[in-house]
Amino acid sequence: MSRNAKINGLLLLLVAALAVLPLALGLGDHKEEPFAGADAEAETAITEIDPDYEPWFSPLYEPPSGEVESALFALQAAIGTGVLAYYFGLRRGRRQGEARERERAGTDPGSGTGAGAGPDDDVAGAGAGAGRTV
Repeated sequence: MSRNAKINGLLLLLVAALAVLPLALGLGDHKEEPFAGADAEAETAITEIDPDYEPWFSPLYEPPSGEVESALFALQAAIGTGVLAYYFGLRRGRRQGEARERERAGTDPGSGTGAGAGPDDDVAGAGAGAGRTV
């Protein structure tokens, strides 16, 4: 098994543990809504500190239920993931295209010679006219 495969397996195991451990250990059993978001937690804390607090702003759109709110959040996350995946895929595709072009042209990026370089051309360290017959 290669080193990368071991690291990927370990990371996958770690992510699974992070998802399962809070459920298995019963973290949040003492709460009415154990998996409420940070906004709900902050609202609860603020109302406990100052019951007369009035928010400065109100939401532009209030979803009819928690399920719709969760669905909209998941849609937002999916769109963001799609944008990032497109960007990284585009970069990788460009890099692979450039590599193929270099292979077709017969050049090596570190050699210093370009496509079409011949024996009569001025190459790395040779003076002008070196190797030419006049």
